[in-house]
Amino acid sequence: MNEEAAIVAEGLTRRFGDLVAVDRLDLRIARARIYGFLGPNGSGKSTTIRLLCGLLLPSAGTVTVLGRPIPAEAESVRRRIGYMTQRFSLYDDLSTLENLDFVAEIHGLPAREKRARIQASMAEYRLEDLAGQRAGTMSGGQRQRLALAAATLHRPELLLLDEPTSAVDPQSRRDFWDSLFDLVDRGTTILVSTHYMDEAERCHRLAILDRGRLATEGAPRELMRDMPGAVIEVLAEDPLAARRLIEHLPEVQSITQLGARLRALVERRAGEDPAAGLRARLAAEGLAAQLECVPASLEDVFVAATRRAPADAPSGEAA
Repeated sequence: MNEEAAIVAEGLTRRFGDLVAVDRLDLRIARARIYGFLGPNGSGKSTTIRLLCGLLLPSAGTVTVLGRPIPAEAESVRRRIGYMTQRFSLYDDLSTLENLDFVAEIHGLPAREKRARIQASMAEYRLEDLAGQRAGTMSGGQRQRLALAAATLHRPELLLLDEPTSAVDPQSRRDFWDSLFDLVDRGTTILVSTHYMDEAERCHRLAILDRGRLATEGAPRELMRDMPGAVIEVLAEDPLAARRLIEHLPEVQSITQLGARLRALVERRAGEDPAAGLRARLAAEGLAAQLECVPASLEDVFVAATRRAPADAPSGEAA
């Protein structure tokens, strides 16, 4: 079974003293897919990625990556992995060409193959006009393209991306994701951590982490369809007054304002109209409002999953 998946983790745990950064995590990540980690700061996303590529040793549990046990065979597996961190990790004082040449040397590419791969990579990621430009003078989007070119120069089977688009504009993020899907079409498996909801929705499957634990997992559309709570939109003449009236009702799990509308995440009770309590409270105070049950967004799923964290979840922040 392990050979059919790019990554299998069972009971994966990492402790830093009294802090449990990753807590009994079970994962199965299919090949040639984009699998996302979504979670708040301190949820364990980065720590999990470092465990999966052998940069950190687990405190407990097992990991198999590309059919090999980690950390026992981490060194051999590492040659088949590309890793792109949130922080730009190439050399600012080197040019695009010099950075890629250095990375090719690290991977031990033969001279003829090295030249061909660098040329192909520069063409694919639109770096040809930047060949002689120092990395430190590039824009965020240009540096991102260079970092992706470097991470994929040795044609890895598995690409690990730790919040790779945190410092770029929306158009650069769209272009970056187009490149990721091109890689998947060629057979690359991609594991990406993000805090952008629109990026998380692009993943084939998604794990929402909270305080080191797996809060929920599945295809984004399935997670939105199967969310246990209900989402009620409230259109009121005085949104602030409406919010103050309903935000403390026991069935209201969270509430946020979107322009003139309120969006409330409400506990769904069998046989009951989920908006009944909100409607009654607003009517009792004479506040005119329109209420509508609407489909859940991925942000709603995220809020619901992370607020339902177990009472015995570890305190403190995980990397």
